[in-house]
Amino acid sequence: MTFTAVPLTLYPDMFPGPLGHSMAGRALESGTWHCAPVQIRDFATDKHRTVDDTPAGGGAGMVLKADVLAAAIDHAAAVHPGLPILAMTPRGAPVTQARVRRLATGPGAIILCGRFEGFDERIFAARPIEEVSMGDIILSGGEMAALLLLDACIRLLPGVMGASASGDDESFEQGLLEYPHYTRPVSWEGHDIPDVLRSGDHKKIATWRRERAACDTKARRPDLWAAYVAARDGR
Repeated sequence: MTFTAVPLTLYPDMFPGPLGHSMAGRALESGTWHCAPVQIRDFATDKHRTVDDTPAGGGAGMVLKADVLAAAIDHAAAVHPGLPILAMTPRGAPVTQARVRRLATGPGAIILCGRFEGFDERIFAARPIEEVSMGDIILSGGEMAALLLLDACIRLLPGVMGASASGDDESFEQGLLEYPHYTRPVSWEGHDIPDVLRSGDHKKIATWRRERAACDTKARRPDLWAAYVAARDGR
């Protein structure tokens, strides 16, 4: 099964963008995933190909029109049936690594990329769209967020990473931040690699890594640590 990414965007030339390079680029060339961007403006019906209008009730900026968005979504869903539809918006639920894994095991996604002040809210009542966010930040448009989401998915596709277990210990995979890494030289500017990592004792190394992951998560991300403890304790 080929993972198919269908960005709905006013800037289709932004795709695959950086995903055409490195691991994702090789996977694209090999057919592991496919990128099929759709130009939202193609579904405008007036001579000016208008995709936005002023916000109801007044205010700054412009809003993407529901009728144009719906036509673009319906087209993409007809050409790529069975794909979930996501909209990149700061009003959406934060994306988690667990959600990324579920997406990566599926057929792909239709990803609606916002611009201006966002979407006419009625589109979410009229179509089965999952609103998602890549964090508490505001971007110029949803394209960069979509690229980030797709990168997170593509690297998990079979054969994209060099080793099948290479992502198992990474941050968020086990509910914790990843333990710190070191490499040669052993001593650098007065900082040494921890002795345990040079001991050759794999059991001690594994214990140290678990403890550091827990300690760093507790110190740096107390929210993540609280969620991890609650899940561990079955609360």
